[in-house]
Amino acid sequence: MQLEVENSPFNQEQVALLNRLLPTLTEGQLVWLAGYLTALNQQRKEVSPGLIQARGNGAALLEPVPQAVSSGLAPVGSSQGEQKGVREVTVLYGTDTGNSKQLAEKLTRQLEERGFKATCLVMDQFKPQTLKKVEVLLIVVSTHGEGEPPDNALSFYEFLHSRRAPRLEGLKFSVLALGDSSYEHFCKAGRDFDQRLAELGGERLYDRVDCDVDFDADAEKWMEGVLAALQQAGGALPQQEAAAALATVHPAIPNGAQVALSLAQPAIADPALERQPVSSPYSRTNPFQAEVLENINLNGRGSTQETRHLELSLEGSHWHYEPGDCIGIYPENNPTLVDQLIEAMGWRGEELVPVGKEGQERPLREALLSHYEITVLTKPLLEKVAALHAHDQLVSLLAPENQEQLRTYLYGRDLLDLVQDFELKGLPAQELVPLLRKMPARLYSISSSHLATPDEVSLTIRAVRYEAHGRQRYGVCSTQVADRIQPGDTLPVYLHHNPEFKLPDDPDRPLIMIGPGTGVAPFRSFLAEREMLGAQGKTWLFFGDRHFLTDFLYQLDWQRWLKEGVLTRMDVAFSRDTEQKVYVQHRMLEKSKELYSWLEDGAYLYVCGDEKRMAKDVHATLLQIIQQEGGLTEEQSEEYLAQLRREKRYQRDVY
Repeated sequence: MQLEVENSPFNQEQVALLNRLLPTLTEGQLVWLAGYLTALNQQRKEVSPGLIQARGNGAALLEPVPQAVSSGLAPVGSSQGEQKGVREVTVLYGTDTGNSKQLAEKLTRQLEERGFKATCLVMDQFKPQTLKKVEVLLIVVSTHGEGEPPDNALSFYEFLHSRRAPRLEGLKFSVLALGDSSYEHFCKAGRDFDQRLAELGGERLYDRVDCDVDFDADAEKWMEGVLAALQQAGGALPQQEAAAALATVHPAIPNGAQVALSLAQPAIADPALERQPVSSPYSRTNPFQAEVLENINLNGRGSTQETRHLELSLEGSHWHYEPGDCIGIYPENNPTLVDQLIEAMGWRGEELVPVGKEGQERPLREALLSHYEITVLTKPLLEKVAALHAHDQLVSLLAPENQEQLRTYLYGRDLLDLVQDFELKGLPAQELVPLLRKMPARLYSISSSHLATPDEVSLTIRAVRYEAHGRQRYGVCSTQVADRIQPGDTLPVYLHHNPEFKLPDDPDRPLIMIGPGTGVAPFRSFLAEREMLGAQGKTWLFFGDRHFLTDFLYQLDWQRWLKEGVLTRMDVAFSRDTEQKVYVQHRMLEKSKELYSWLEDGAYLYVCGDEKRMAKDVHATLLQIIQQEGGLTEEQSEEYLAQLRREKRYQRDVY
């Protein structure tokens, strides 16, 4: 919302200043500012002389401990607060890429603002035996793989579905499910949590909401519904008291407080300085236009693959990324496919069609190029088209008894196939186009270190090209990068933090990294970061691809790091260079004793790449190695890996 003189108590100059400042603040900064202003309004007393020590910018920072707000109110959770009706809410999340975490934390802040005592935890950090004590449970969870919960939600999921799960008649709950409707098991993990909590006797506080890749509006609707339901239940503090309570949760330093800060500058730049967050106005909903600096084919002449090393300028973005983070790119569809679709439908490229939920209009060709997904078919889309155009064969395909046939049809086909197969020509663009999904961004692991290149970011993207159903098919973003993007062009991008795939806090801990193909991208970032930090811990990389001569991605980088000791050892598997195919899991088995010894010595284990085959095979191999070398049973080996997960020593970034 834009501030104006008419809707605020500020003059024109103040409104202008605030409208420039507020869009640049992060949600955390806004919450801190709200607490600060509340404290200023409630009291002007001096802070206590006590000082607390915090870490900031690589130096010791001494902050005064603020006195409690002198309003006569007790902090949240005190006996007085409880008498006022403060209720406890538990927010649990399960996430692969961090979206669920961000939404859960946003909801938690909104609960605190309304006077609730909110606890936000990743599911594998929650103690299931305390579930009976929970009064209100709010779950935010994505779906992984073939309808499975994310790794960090698996233990809680299994507990709920076991015989040990308690009856939960006193529990109120609600679930926000994240997913991708192009997958068969859309939002299944969220649906499973919702169903199981109800089976155990829990009462739905607010109905489950299922979100597609464009989740912002639906997630906001769910949060508003949950908060309204809680308010209606009478669990929140009055507004004034809630503000005071928030100030105790997010204490601010009152006006005039003295802060002691060491002004001494380190003789050598501290890499930790580069990690400090800087406010940026750019986000997933407001992408940054990044200039392309380099676009290089990493594969050698004669390779059957094309892998692009893409370097983007981040100058002006104010982004500080970490190893394990991703860059999201909003791509454009192939212009040839767009033109074929317009011709097949008998449309005019210049006619206006709606884009977005605000009713904006764009020329049809522009909308199909940039705003809508046209390369993937989903069951929800076919159902919408069938309601608009009741073609007999299409209706039959959607019948419950033809689910397997439908699954086969959807695989590898696009909107042009749908138009041609079911005679959609003649349907007005104004009716058909709004049924399409918004173009989702494509996430790519960062393959560079912010410490080494603070104003640049590197990505590793393999071009997808194949023939199916009598026509050549193209990966949307990958072939745009490979075929149509040159240095000097710009791409709309955003930074996506991935808290579930991070280096250990201790830079000297040993690392085992398993990343065939483009799955090696984040490990290039890991090693570049460790080089800048001067880390002393051992590192071991398993890499695989088709051919040594043409497909050894970043070979010179690995060789240099091996020579300099940044990379301790490397094992490679080139599947097409031998009569019998050899993959990374075979190399792991060959080195099983050493690999298990590294794990026993506290190594962190990372896996990145294809989820359906590679990641499952690697997981099975790890279980085999642990069972074999540790003398453990199958069940004990499963628990060994589960414990590594809980300790954040087994992390996966799979897709």
